[in-house]
Amino acid sequence: MTKQELANEIYNISRIEGEFKLRSGIVTNEYFDKYQFESNPVLLKEISKYFASMLNKNHNEKNIEYDFLAGLELGGIPIATVLGIDISTPIVFVRKNAKKYGTSKFVEGPDIKTKKLLIVEDVVTSGGQIINSVQELRKEGAIITHAICVIDREQGGKEALEKIGIELLPLFSITELKA
Repeated sequence: MTKQELANEIYNISRIEGEFKLRSGIVTNEYFDKYQFESNPVLLKEISKYFASMLNKNHNEKNIEYDFLAGLELGGIPIATVLGIDISTPIVFVRKNAKKYGTSKFVEGPDIKTKKLLIVEDVVTSGGQIINSVQELRKEGAIITHAICVIDREQGGKEALEKIGIELLPLFSITELKA
């Protein structure tokens, strides 16, 4: 599947119209139901293939270094899992809030202290969830400079992340999906 074909599939399967309030508080008449592409094994595998290619290329150009992929709850987890398998990289699972039972952890998996994490997210609007997660992960000693996402809605997320030292590398911008 070409990248344009993947963009078309993601757009067609996940775009819905109506009135939706986003996590950022923004109300929009267009929503991308990420679970439609994340629950489709063919599309998820293709997304992972393009991320793997992008990271291989960017390792040389941007010198992105990471020890673990950090999948954000909930949408970043399936993407990080498939990508981790494809590029043989360990994964940590990042909760929105520490669980209140058992180990009471915010992040599940290997110890992240002094480890370089690559944040994996599905859709970015304002960047709020990534910002919250990065702040908590950094408190636990993680080093984070980059995040990847499937869709950048181009509503300020990339700029907000730059302010905390995170470069966002989207697979698609909303402009590209609509083209």
